[in-house]
Amino acid sequence: MTEQVNYIAHVKQDSKGSWSEPHLLHEHLEKVAELSARFAEKCQSEGWGFAAGLWHDLGKYRSGFQMYIRDASGFERENAHVEQGAHSPRVTHSTAGAVHAINQWPSIPGYILAYLISGHHAGLPDWSGGRGSLEHRLAEATKEYQESLAAGVPEQLLTAAQPAVPDVARSLKSIALWMRILFSSLVDADFLDTESYMSPEKVGKRNQYPQLDELHSLFFEKMSTLQKNAEQTPLNVIRKSIFEACHREAYEAPGIFSLTVPTGGGKTLASLGFALEHAKQHGKSRIVYAIPFTSIIEQNADVFRGFLGDTAVLEHHSSLDIDQRAENAGSRLAAENWDAPLIVTTNVQLFESLFASRTSRCRKLHNLVNSIIILDEAQQVPRDFHAPITQAMQQMSDHFGVTWVLCTATQPELGQQTDAFDRTLHEGLSNISEIIPDPIGLAQNLKRVEIELPQNVDQPTTWESLAWQVANEACALVIVNKRQDAKTVYELLPDDGDTYHLSANMCAEHRSVALKEIRQKLIARRNGDTTPLRVISTQLIEAGVDVDFPVVFRAMAGLDSIAQAAGRCNREGKMPQPGRVVVFQPETLPPPGFLRQAAQTTLELLKSGQLDDPFSPAAMQAFFTKLNYLGNRDAHGICELLHAKTSPDAPLEIQFREAAKKFRLIDDVGIGVVVPFCPEGHEESPVHIWLAALEKDSSQKWAHRKLQRYSVTLPERLAKQLHSAGALYERAGKFVIETSNYHPVWGMQPPGNLLSAAGSVI
Repeated sequence: MTEQVNYIAHVKQDSKGSWSEPHLLHEHLEKVAELSARFAEKCQSEGWGFAAGLWHDLGKYRSGFQMYIRDASGFERENAHVEQGAHSPRVTHSTAGAVHAINQWPSIPGYILAYLISGHHAGLPDWSGGRGSLEHRLAEATKEYQESLAAGVPEQLLTAAQPAVPDVARSLKSIALWMRILFSSLVDADFLDTESYMSPEKVGKRNQYPQLDELHSLFFEKMSTLQKNAEQTPLNVIRKSIFEACHREAYEAPGIFSLTVPTGGGKTLASLGFALEHAKQHGKSRIVYAIPFTSIIEQNADVFRGFLGDTAVLEHHSSLDIDQRAENAGSRLAAENWDAPLIVTTNVQLFESLFASRTSRCRKLHNLVNSIIILDEAQQVPRDFHAPITQAMQQMSDHFGVTWVLCTATQPELGQQTDAFDRTLHEGLSNISEIIPDPIGLAQNLKRVEIELPQNVDQPTTWESLAWQVANEACALVIVNKRQDAKTVYELLPDDGDTYHLSANMCAEHRSVALKEIRQKLIARRNGDTTPLRVISTQLIEAGVDVDFPVVFRAMAGLDSIAQAAGRCNREGKMPQPGRVVVFQPETLPPPGFLRQAAQTTLELLKSGQLDDPFSPAAMQAFFTKLNYLGNRDAHGICELLHAKTSPDAPLEIQFREAAKKFRLIDDVGIGVVVPFCPEGHEESPVHIWLAALEKDSSQKWAHRKLQRYSVTLPERLAKQLHSAGALYERAGKFVIETSNYHPVWGMQPPGNLLSAAGSVI
């Protein structure tokens, strides 16, 4: 029998091309078991994590795998190179441990581990449905398992005490979430131990963030100074009272909280203050701040860095993520596991990770245990996913120590929903605690605008009429529902350098440049400058973008969107009279689907006389209740897919992969494409320098990050049409828009024959 020391988990070459000492298999299994147990201990599942780690690579003992790793790498060959043997047939190894778990722990406990172990490379499988299903893989795993045992696996690696089943795993409704968190513990442990061998220089770069208690002291010291030096305006007095309410409520027991504060009330910093104090009082591990729009991720992250320092915040988002289908060892090791005290991310990243099956997305889940998660603009949680999202939120709160904060000016109806016969249509969240003592009174005190609703909704306002009204305002913001609408209105206004356009057709850097100029002109106007200022934007400006206009024109939309638009009007409350928010019925309908339903719901409430006080909590409740009835809050059947089932033929049936595939918060995720935006002072766009760097070395992460700000997301259909028309080409593994198809004002501009296709994009 081969000596134990010769069983290899991984091999590598040093910078000089010499082979390093191999990563021994028994050491890898023992270390992964230790790490996985430590991670799973957070949810009282240490024994489960240990066994999963101990058995996850048992299949690597089989002689076929040991031969494969030597052949594929060229290890022990004379003058070998890594490239040699690269086309050797791959030898599977992840199912042997799954079979062993079932043999060791018969029935459901063994199948729990079988899901985790069999999926630790390819992702959590479905029980049934093709060759990748757990059912199929187990049926074909006998040879792999027998060959592994025949190799002489050390006895101490084959046995583990079966732990008790925690309460969360005793429910067929919640066991899937618990298994995903266990899976996270296993794959993160596997990645980290592999990284410690393959790239030991990275190990020392981890865990460099300050601790939450350090951030707590720093934040409250700076807030105290800020509040002392702030001008004692009525608005600042209200903001201070909101902050103090958050500080008081932070002492309450962990659970689910709502923070209902009108736009401009300072809820971003107030919610962070709540989270830092709550973490200190209840020993929470980290804070996750989730935002629905990438357009304001950097804005909020910069605010936090201003208080806490440049190294305190992990900002995790990307419109140019590596395709998960092309995932490899290098990209997996580079993935974030959210081992940081403060993470600023997107709703898409957070919730799609909670429902993911892929290893790279699941890896971070165990670090959500015992955390505080703030959902900024909570009303933006898509209705089609309310049921699975609220179910996961409730389970995370009940079983995994997560405190949630629903932070918004317009609280959505995420609690229980019943029909006229008192039948439950949506279980929703329970026991939500409102942080603000009197939300209705606060809404009245923070009222800074007057709303002008259309008198005759059956008589649309033409774009020419709207442009005439806007041109006669000294300073105005117009918000429309489509990118094409924004372009149409912009072109009807004077071409005098005082009109600006904002839409998602512009890359983030382009929008940032425009917003910087807009803010400078707003400041100049407050200081007496009389130069006109007109901004035409899609609804992206409603996503927390900090601008302050005396007049806002808003195309008819959902009541929540109108309220967000109002938050860009008299935001600081410094006008001698209320700001004006003019809602108009446009010539074109909003895009079909949810946005159109939201606008129609607002119209129905208006016609029935229920919008006398349109931004009151009562009006918002009526709006969301009516809107929710128009759709299915689990439109893709995700709850059923993740509801475990048992039978003689299927001891534990869960469709992890199918659920993950269907859980896409954005219907058409689209394709991220690089655009050649050329900032002022540059002769050509800098994207060509970064693309050239990636052509030389595709692993240069700094170049990927630079390109994120020079990208837009296009529907896949439009991207294919652009590619066929020669307006989109490939370079350095990315799609790039031709220079002639990126306009200096409104951004991505397709060829004339494709304008109608682009016009349907929001």
